[in-house]
Amino acid sequence: MRYLSLVALIGLCFFTLPLQALSVYDLSCEHKVNPMGIEAAKPRLSWKLEDRANGIMQTAYAIRVATDMRFNRKSLVWNSGKTNSGQSVLVPYAGAALESGQRYYWQVKIWDNQGQESDWSEAAFWETGLLNTSDWQAEWIEPKQDTLQDGPAYLLRKDFSLNRNIASARAYVSARGLYELFLNGRKVGDEVFTPGWTVYHDRIQYQVFDVTDLVQRGENAVGIHLGDGWFRGALGWMDNWAIYGKAVGAICQIEVTYTNGQQATIVTDGSWKSSQEGPIVLNSIYNGETYDARKEMNGWNEAGFNMKDWDDVTVADHSKEVLIATETVSVRKIEEIQPVKVWKTPKGTLVADLGQNLVGWIKLKVEGPAGTTVTIRHAEVLDKYGEFYTENLRAAKAALTYTLKGDGLEVYEPSFTFMGFRYIAIDGFPGELSPENITAVVIHSDMEPTGTFECSNPLINQLQHNIVWGQKGNFLDVPTDCPQRDERLGWTGDAQAFCRTAAFNMDVSAFFTKWLKDLSADQLDNGGVPFVIPNALRQGGVSAGWGDVATIAPWTMYLVYGDKDLLATQYPSMKAYVDYIREKSGDSYLWTGGSVFGDWLYYKPKMTSHTEPDGYTNPDMIATMFYAYSSRLLSQAAEVLGKDADAKFYAELYQKIKSVFQDNYVTGSGRIASDSQTSYVLALMFDLLSDELRPKAAEHLVNNIRKRNNHLSTGFLGTPYLCHVLSDNGYTDVGYDLLLQEEYPSWLYPVKMGATTIWERWDGQKTDSTFQDKGMNSFNHYAYGAIGDWMYRVVAGIEIGAPGYKQIRIQPHPDERLEFARATFDSSYGEIASGWTLKDGQLQVNVTIPPNTAAIIELPKATITGVQANGQGVRENADLKNVEEMDDKLLLEVGSGQYSFSYSYE
Repeated sequence: MRYLSLVALIGLCFFTLPLQALSVYDLSCEHKVNPMGIEAAKPRLSWKLEDRANGIMQTAYAIRVATDMRFNRKSLVWNSGKTNSGQSVLVPYAGAALESGQRYYWQVKIWDNQGQESDWSEAAFWETGLLNTSDWQAEWIEPKQDTLQDGPAYLLRKDFSLNRNIASARAYVSARGLYELFLNGRKVGDEVFTPGWTVYHDRIQYQVFDVTDLVQRGENAVGIHLGDGWFRGALGWMDNWAIYGKAVGAICQIEVTYTNGQQATIVTDGSWKSSQEGPIVLNSIYNGETYDARKEMNGWNEAGFNMKDWDDVTVADHSKEVLIATETVSVRKIEEIQPVKVWKTPKGTLVADLGQNLVGWIKLKVEGPAGTTVTIRHAEVLDKYGEFYTENLRAAKAALTYTLKGDGLEVYEPSFTFMGFRYIAIDGFPGELSPENITAVVIHSDMEPTGTFECSNPLINQLQHNIVWGQKGNFLDVPTDCPQRDERLGWTGDAQAFCRTAAFNMDVSAFFTKWLKDLSADQLDNGGVPFVIPNALRQGGVSAGWGDVATIAPWTMYLVYGDKDLLATQYPSMKAYVDYIREKSGDSYLWTGGSVFGDWLYYKPKMTSHTEPDGYTNPDMIATMFYAYSSRLLSQAAEVLGKDADAKFYAELYQKIKSVFQDNYVTGSGRIASDSQTSYVLALMFDLLSDELRPKAAEHLVNNIRKRNNHLSTGFLGTPYLCHVLSDNGYTDVGYDLLLQEEYPSWLYPVKMGATTIWERWDGQKTDSTFQDKGMNSFNHYAYGAIGDWMYRVVAGIEIGAPGYKQIRIQPHPDERLEFARATFDSSYGEIASGWTLKDGQLQVNVTIPPNTAAIIELPKATITGVQANGQGVRENADLKNVEEMDDKLLLEVGSGQYSFSYSYE
């Protein structure tokens, strides 16, 4: 009752607030806020509306763009004038041609359907990059280096002089490797792991930094710290070292504009110097970093440093055509975490527990004699005896080694490595180790959080926490499978399974825009999609459910963000992939041999076992089902893009595959080959059954679940769709049975075992605290976190009505085993909220719809006469339109605003 009273009080307070005037906020350009380095010829601009009145829709907008924040006539490059349109997302710039290295300020004002005109918004900006290859005056340079695996990091530097007062300065920089840029002794920017991981032979991102405050009139120095990273480091477990090149290098161009309008340009060229005698003597993503503080060169990146022992650099003949402005969001240090406990294990190992499985590194504070060496090892779990456990890291050493210089308190953080860990073991620490000596620095791609989910069950809330932290740990420039062992690769199957959930938790629009372009770049000549993107394994294999990320992810991003340009960009890749399968399957329409991994890691320990059929799904059938699904998605994409012939052709192809699938794999009673949960889930999800067979197949699925005492038996391919199929076919209660199941195999079993992220296996750690197969047993592996999508869309009920959430569908599915559930999602139009409370037979549903959108709300077990809406009867509330009872639901249409519905729920 206390919760209900609080809800009522909040509702009363809200609905008595005065209405707020129409305003515009959250301006963005190409899915980013104030981005540096935009290369689009016609950048797309988005904004959100704020107005507490109900039913607000934009009817017109005006945009003005200028090179000066005063927006005077001289600086104006585009004024759209009042444009009658409701579009507020991804409106293309239509002014004069953009220039390289120019900052453009922009504002928007809007008119609404209530006759209101907003003020001009606060000014936002975007800044163009180097739009033409000829704009690059800098050259690729390489330090003198040994082409050794796990070698040192290199230092590069140059002095330069600026002889006038400075108005502005920009640095354009990239690397074949990883870099840190310094100006006059200070690090430039807050990004880490720049320039990011791309298909380097085709695409290398460069970053743009505003360095006006870092340069000065007179003498200056620029320095670059250069590590191996993904470019030269070992990748995968197959001794894949230096797959992109054996020499690391950098390119940097600093453009300085003086107050008198003249310019100076400082570039990487043969005048730079380099050294491999710096303090980082080993840098490796998998193995870690070895740092000898005694080898630090004080002032190496400051003007006037003595370079008498430094080497000349080599000017390398590498293409500048591959340089592209940063498309994704940068990786940054996001937060810091202190240990919750420091102790010694039964065998005497000094261990600290951070309380959270995370990705990043340790910042060490230490004081001691010069030459003292401290080693930090990393682990996700402790074994059943409470000892440090690293066998699941396989060959990855995942260690930091720091040698003290001995001049007081020293603070160390690595530069070119990251770890996945919850526990650290510390060897050689001088004195008494306290929690204050250790800080975990969490890093990941800096995606804006967009979603929240919570309910009355604390185990489910911890599950949501684990899903989010799994995403944080594995969305580090590419969507990796795991962040800790000798792998950390962009596995395509994991990404397709999780991308819809990912888009609820965080804004992944720019993240997937960049990664999908790498998918296109690394796509095989025959249209096949490799197992991992970028294709660090250098293999040509293709597997159903993995390669299908080429169709599933672009379509998902289109649905969530309404980005038709992204769909158009990826369309050739989508088509090439489906045509690859079409070539393989021929006139049979059966993709035999197309599934390498099957329903990966379904609940049995053996991954693809014909001798243990319990839960096993025929891989050829899986391949054919995904062939059908990708064909249908391709047809839908073609229709959106106006490719009518393709839309018709691939829709017909889908129907042919569907027919052949039924003939080969389905009986008249609706039983599907393998009789596994995944076989029913995929057939139902991909609409491969006739109307007559659907209910029969759904019943077989439910019987399978009941026979297992309400346990799932699905793997990476079946699990994301399992609960959706159940709720779509009238068995939402069974979906709840699975969600709330606490015994293995289930989502809550790892939670009860103390997990703080999602596990790779349903039983990564067994009930007796022993472990599954050490060769493949990650404790931070997000794929099974795809259940989060069902929690948002079905439990709380936030569903897409039209691409980009221009129209919204609110469809909560209460269950008596929960007292409440609620979710929020910050869409391209603003925050959507849906939540319900079920107490003593009374249901209250609270909904928020953002301006410039509309929604259909489905209230389960409701009638027109039984529902109160914002304290009024449904018929009396003028904000509710087209109210209709249908199939034990009450359907109604609303515009923007906040709505509270209450009624008896029995």
